[in-house]
Amino acid sequence: MMALKYSKQREAIKEFLATRTDHPTADVVYMNIRKAFPNISLGTVYRNLSLLASLGEVNKMTPGDGADHFDWNTEPHYHVVCTECGCVQDLPMELVQDMNKLAEKYYDGVIDGHNVYFYGNL
Repeated sequence: MMALKYSKQREAIKEFLATRTDHPTADVVYMNIRKAFPNISLGTVYRNLSLLASLGEVNKMTPGDGADHFDWNTEPHYHVVCTECGCVQDLPMELVQDMNKLAEKYYDGVIDGHNVYFYGNL
């Protein structure tokens, strides 16, 4: 595999995501990255986020609100989606350790992973 060329913009996107716990959309990332890189395009932000997700450096989540959200924490964990404002946050709950094995009882193949979103409001 070819080494990835260093990009100040991509590093800035990663650094921005590392400061967030609310799992922003690409639009939110774009609005904030523009402060440091006024000429950056929304397309560049989308491409970099997609690249980072494909490399496993960030998680891309689709919780059902029509927009992808991005999470710096790539360790397995659960999320809660606010049904009023749409924000996505980490849910500091223990993982159900054998969920993949349990699901395999109902599936003829091998389960590689799962995503769980909880929905609620304050």
